[in-house]
Amino acid sequence: LQKILILLHVTACVLVGKTLMILFPDAMKRYILKQGERSRMNANPKFSYENWGPTFFSFKYLLFVLKVKWKRLEDEAYEGHPAPNTPVVTLDGEVRHLLDFIQDNRPLILNFGSCT
Repeated sequence: LQKILILLHVTACVLVGKTLMILFPDAMKRYILKQGERSRMNANPKFSYENWGPTFFSFKYLLFVLKVKWKRLEDEAYEGHPAPNTPVVTLDGEVRHLLDFIQDNRPLILNFGSCT
């Protein structure tokens, strides 16, 4: 049921977005560029709107957004419920699942950080 609701929501958003791009191309360009500022996508001088702007609200865009949103359904964690078996990539580039790293009855500890 959740996947159907997501499908309907994303499809409606893409149809509205595509219609607005056809009817009001300049306004939609300003809107998409404004969204690009928030994500700092516009900061890259090699990234011009003409290269990526028209891809918004395309069929490929619809499929990508659906794939991401459906994948997130599987990754939701709830207190008191089993942890999701999320795919992870090892340093060697191998795709494994989080629960593959559990050994015997030892707890699995995840440590998140960043390096600069």
